[in-house]
This record gives sequence, C-alpha cells and structure tokens, in this order.
Amino acid sequence: MRIAAALLASMLSLAAQAAPLPPASLDRSLWPEQLDSPALFDVASRAEILSFAQVLHESELLDDGALAARLGLRQINLQKVRAVRARLWQRLWQGYQQAQRSCEQDASFCYLVESMADLRTKAATFAADVGTFYTGWIEPSHQFHVRYLDEQLRKAALLPQTSSEVERLSNRERNGDELNDRVFLLTFVGGPGPEGGTTDALTAYLRKQKLQGTFFVLGNRLQQRRDAGAANALGQLYKGQCVGIQGWEYRSHAQWNGWQDSLKRSQARVQADLPDQYVPLFRPPYGQRRADGEAFMASQQLRVSLWDIDAQDDGPLTAEASAQRVVTLMLLWRKGVIQFHDSLPKAQPAVEWLLHNTAQSGIGWADCREYGHQE
Repeated sequence: MRIAAALLASMLSLAAQAAPLPPASLDRSLWPEQLDSPALFDVASRAEILSFAQVLHESELLDDGALAARLGLRQINLQKVRAVRARLWQRLWQGYQQAQRSCEQDASFCYLVESMADLRTKAATFAADVGTFYTGWIEPSHQFHVRYLDEQLRKAALLPQTSSEVERLSNRERNGDELNDRVFLLTFVGGPGPEGGTTDALTAYLRKQKLQGTFFVLGNRLQQRRDAGAANALGQLYKGQCVGIQGWEYRSHAQWNGWQDSLKRSQARVQADLPDQYVPLFRPPYGQRRADGEAFMASQQLRVSLWDIDAQDDGPLTAEASAQRVVTLMLLWRKGVIQFHDSLPKAQPAVEWLLHNTAQSGIGWADCREYGHQE
C-alpha cells in the first residue's frame, strides 16, 4: 500500500507540473530594416545573437529553485541544463564570429568581441547603447528570447527521462550543426495528408519555387494514400523532394515496445513506393527516442535527424507568426534544420512568407539528397 501510495503521489506530482507556455514568436515588423542584403541579414543576426546572449546570461544568475519555478517544474536536471547552456554559448560565439565578417559594410551591433569571454561580458550590458533606431525592437526581442530560452531549458531540465531534440544521444545523430553558415534545410513532418490536401499543395509549391524539402512520413498515412490512389501517385506527389521516415504512427518511440517494428515497416514502405526519393533518416516524433537504440538504427542504415528551428505551426501561432519565429531563429543560429508540419494548413503560407522575406538575404537552402545521404 505504501508503494502504491508513493507511486500515486509521484504521478500526481508530475501532473501538477505547470504546462509550458505558448510558443514564442517575434513580430519582425518591429525590426526597422528589411533583410534585403547579406549585410543587413548579418546586422539583424548580430542583434538577435546579442539579445539572446543577454537572456542566457541572466538565466545563469538564477539559483536552482528559481530556475525550476521559472520553468514550471518541481525538479530539474541541473547538469543537463548546464550542458545545454554551454552548447548554446558555443553556437552563439561561432555565429557572432560569422556575422562580424560584414562589419566593414555596416557596423551596427559590431563590438570588439574576440573571445567567448568577451561575448559574455558584452551580453551582460547589451541594449544599453543600441540607439533610438532600434528602440522598438529591444524589449520585444528580449521577451521573445526569454520565452524561447525557457522552451530549450525546460527540455534540458527533463533529460534524460524525456529525450528531445535539444540533445544528441550519439555522434551519428544529426541536428543541422553540420551545415555551413547561412545554409538551412527545409523539413516537414506528420504527413502525408489526404489526397488533394495540404501536402499536395505544398510539394507542388516547392517544385514551382525550385526548392527541395525532406518529408518525414508516417507509414500508416503513406499506406492510406497508396491504397487510395493510382500506382504512381506517390511518386508524383513527392517528385523532386526527399522522403525520410517518422515511424508507422505518430507516437513516442522512446517507451513503445514496438518501436523497432515501426521503423522497419515504415522504412520498407517508403523504399518500396518511393525508391528515388527515399533518404535514410528517421525523425523521432516529439524528438523522443531510446538511448540504447543506436545499434538497431545502424543495422537498418538509418540516422536520427533532429531539428534546431521549430516553426511551432501545430499550435496556436498563426502561419505568419510561425514564419516570423522561424526567421528570428534563422538569424539567431545562422544555419540549421527547420521543421514544419505539411499535413496542417499553416505550413505552406508560412513557407511562402519565409521565402518572400529572405529572398535577398544571401541565405542558401541545402540539397536534401546530399544531406540525407551524407556520412
């Protein structure tokens, strides 16, 4: 009875944890310049990097209890939080170094930052001297980064019990850090949608724009499309695109006894129906997968493909707010894997807004086949 009571109390304690806040977004119209040149992309990038660095610095001043309360958790894995913070600092430093290369063209947000220590020092005093031209952006950007950082640290605090995209479990896993500066990969999950729906419109739009995306499909939904359509319908649907797997159904593969069968079935389905589009990548639903699954993944010649720029288009954000979130994170991280949901109606208008507002910014889009087959 005592054991049962203890288990019940533990479950109630977990249930009592505060739900995470709605995803963060930032109205890009508050930034006073268009991203219509590589130099202006760098100006905005330097600004977002410094704004986030300030928020990251502020979070390190919190004690364990204050941080747990801020994240809405009763307990936190402080070791994992510190490890994720360290990785964030490293990415900020690398990104700021890249963004400084255009300082001769436009010196806005260019400071004498020659080391990680310099970046930390500058972060502590950032926003004191940015000038009136950027006044309307400062506080909204700060608030965005507070909420975005909380999203990341909350996931870090729940490691390793709840795996997520914020931590690679092995060196074989990929998360976009392999890409070059200013290069991004478009990815889509949760599809395909019903025939004639959002997935069809989105793939047609990408072909018209001469762009590629990697579509991580669910085996059961692909099976339904296959059974309902013509023999070559799937090949036409994903023509010019890449197709990875997300398992047979959209559920966590961390605690599911049938996770191996899920991967094998969906992999076989895609390889049979879409041999030209198939790439050996697995996108775990919710980012959750098993820490001991690497040997099986290797035996299937699969790699886990994570993401580091989440559009959050499956929640309360509008399509434009989702796209604005993506652009802000592109400026912050300067490279990465972007995740949208092609089975939902927000993805295509969000992608359209994203492409329109970055068309002259000097960014590039990764070749999905090269990325998918890269060792």
